[in-house]
Amino acid sequence: MAKLWQKDYTLDTLIERFTVGNDYILDQDLVTADCTATCAHVYMLSEIGILSGEDADVIKTGLLEILSLQEEGNFPIRRQDEDVHTAIESYLTESLGDLGKRVHTGRSRNDQVQTALRLWMRDMLIKTIDAGVSLTEKVYDFARNHEKTPMPGRTHMQVAMPSTVGLWAAAYGEELADECRHIESVLHLIDQCPLGSAASYGVPLPLNRKYTADALGFSRVQNNVLYANNSRGKFESIIIDSLDYIALTLSKTAQDLMLFSLPEFGYMELPKELCSGSSIMPQKKNPDGLELMRSKAGLVSGYSTTIKNIIRSLPSGYNRDFQDTKEPLFKAAELVMQMIHVMELSFSKLKVHEDRLTESLTPELYATDIALDYVRQGMSFREAYKKSGADPESWKVQDPQTVIERRSSEGSPGNLQLEVLHERAEELAAANKKIRDRIDTAVEKLMGRKLDFFSQK
Repeated sequence: MAKLWQKDYTLDTLIERFTVGNDYILDQDLVTADCTATCAHVYMLSEIGILSGEDADVIKTGLLEILSLQEEGNFPIRRQDEDVHTAIESYLTESLGDLGKRVHTGRSRNDQVQTALRLWMRDMLIKTIDAGVSLTEKVYDFARNHEKTPMPGRTHMQVAMPSTVGLWAAAYGEELADECRHIESVLHLIDQCPLGSAASYGVPLPLNRKYTADALGFSRVQNNVLYANNSRGKFESIIIDSLDYIALTLSKTAQDLMLFSLPEFGYMELPKELCSGSSIMPQKKNPDGLELMRSKAGLVSGYSTTIKNIIRSLPSGYNRDFQDTKEPLFKAAELVMQMIHVMELSFSKLKVHEDRLTESLTPELYATDIALDYVRQGMSFREAYKKSGADPESWKVQDPQTVIERRSSEGSPGNLQLEVLHERAEELAAANKKIRDRIDTAVEKLMGRKLDFFSQK
């Protein structure tokens, strides 16, 4: 089939390569989403009298054939197709004749790709929340197992005050839970259907946009048809920014783990199966996974900046520049999901050396405790601060567990309230399941089965 925009001339080969780029390759990830959105669209066309119900059923059968071919790895998208939309319409036209030529009625490739991407984004965010919650629960288990294991707390990377492994781990757990909650708010933003906006200005047909939004399990229609196109790139960058917060947290966690597992620290140890070796030094066990956690976090941040730079000065309405926002989105989502899985594996295998941790609780860690003991005796804190600081001999090693128990305010080492973290994770999981069930119910009603729009490679 010719290109969807085909006129009475042939596009220059160089321009075709330049404008298509690798979009036809990236679009393999959108076949399922585009087929599903197309199915909703044709049933809406039958609802408003443009197609018959029988015609919609026939087209649906063709779309399900494409899904089967895609799952078998037998639905290629070629450069000359330009994109997934042409590949799908070409298949339907070849197999159904003139009926296949009617599926694009009332649509532009602009709202078509927006809808496919929105289905992909929504599924990806749901699965990222699920993965983030799973990691949060893994960190919770780790914190609970080491709730009272003593550990030096540090500021400016210098020893500061007595702490616990439980406090250290739970801090990251709560941070991840908040970041999953943030992604949940982004999911609500994304969960609006752009289908029917066409090329930014609607069409002179009585399209029922609520019908397609409901059929695809969206919570609402994205109302303004021009905004629907203007949101492309903006929504992608908002998504990546929300993923970037998780990446930043995992990067910091990785840095801590590398420091704590240094022989000079010896607080923790990564098992050898999570470490690669050196090509020259036989003894080496390198934490490459954790090191790459830092660089991947930088890449994720860069992908968001890339998209913002692409859309920064675009005029309203569709611009071909939007095409280049797709790859950074896909890469960022894939990377963050990998990072979450790698960190969950790391926590599940991490060994804690309690003897080294206890040995590292040197006298200066107790200087603040001594000062506050003076305060309990009636001395002002400033005087007590000076007295403790002037008398290092008073910083005698104390019983770590007693020192920890005295830190009893909410969230402190002696009162971590780990149930708060566990409850947050459970609430997130329940809310996410409710959204997922609503979408699965709608998609299964439309397509006859549940579908994955985002599949990690």
